[in-house]
Amino acid sequence: MPVTVVCLKETAAGERRVAITPETAKKLAALGAQVRVARDAGADAGFPDAAYEAAGGADGAAALAEAELLLCVQSPDAATLAKLKPGAVIVGMLAAHAPGDREAALASRGATAFAMEKLPRTTRAQAMDVLSSQAGMAGYKAVLLGAQLAPRFFPMLSTAAGTIRPSKVLVVGAGVAGLQAIATARRLGAQVEGFDVRPETREQIESLGGKFLDLGVSAAGSGGYARELSAEERALQQQRLADHLKGIDVVVCTAAVPGRAAPKIITAAMVAGMKPGSVVVDLAAETGGNCELTTPGENVQHGGVTVAGPLNLASSGAVHASEMYARNLLNFVSLFLKDGAIALDWNDELIEKSCWVRAPAAATA
Repeated sequence: MPVTVVCLKETAAGERRVAITPETAKKLAALGAQVRVARDAGADAGFPDAAYEAAGGADGAAALAEAELLLCVQSPDAATLAKLKPGAVIVGMLAAHAPGDREAALASRGATAFAMEKLPRTTRAQAMDVLSSQAGMAGYKAVLLGAQLAPRFFPMLSTAAGTIRPSKVLVVGAGVAGLQAIATARRLGAQVEGFDVRPETREQIESLGGKFLDLGVSAAGSGGYARELSAEERALQQQRLADHLKGIDVVVCTAAVPGRAAPKIITAAMVAGMKPGSVVVDLAAETGGNCELTTPGENVQHGGVTVAGPLNLASSGAVHASEMYARNLLNFVSLFLKDGAIALDWNDELIEKSCWVRAPAAATA
């Protein structure tokens, strides 16, 4: 019997994405799987049930109890996971570092869980890298949010009433989200700067038309992430950044390290020194924020400065975010879904390092 791959409708608040699209449903079927997508699972992402039916993957009765392989965007709660078919495999952005009893629920079902945020950042893994694909959408949307909240134009305009100067945008953090934010702000006509403590990002920022903001602090780390700053480095960075922010109209914060609280970069004092009407969009709000004044999920005012703490921005671009995410998952699943059967190769670095919960039988295989 072919392996049964199930995709349920996401239940997390505000989540519009879907883990299987009609395109990837066809490709999963080509790998020998029986694909079952629950009713309305893709509706919020622009994929109606009829599209799945045409792809041979729609099934309104799709249930966890039948899933040998469950694909999801965000992790179901512990009560839902406790209903998994014994020995099932689950793949998604499972927030493995978050507290709770989901790990115990998975273990109780003898399940094997792959948390895609644990995927190694290697060349071979690029086509499976959900963090990068979703960060790109988030960075794009963050700039659009900043443009919406700012009481000014982004581009320079010549009008009958005179010339309007372009807005000055600073993007903090030059990872995937930050680079997309820089590119988007440039397309909107703003004067854009990018700041990152990793000196190797200068070339990437400048290649997108941004100016590299050098605050005299270098903190290159391992795995593509920055190391933690020393007390002296942090003090120097904050002093110079505070002075620079006085002339900035929109700040987009994107600095984050998976599994850890977001570094605090923008202090309350810095915000107090910004011009009235300025905007801070904090993409790191979900993990505590890069700004001390960020309130997750809210836009708050501080002395005339708007500090936005958007949550799950990638979901607001659900169509393309889902298309990219579903392809990422398809590429990962293709590592172990062969001829309609699951065959996990624990000698494969991508499989071994992405695993969060390992079933006893799988652990000894």
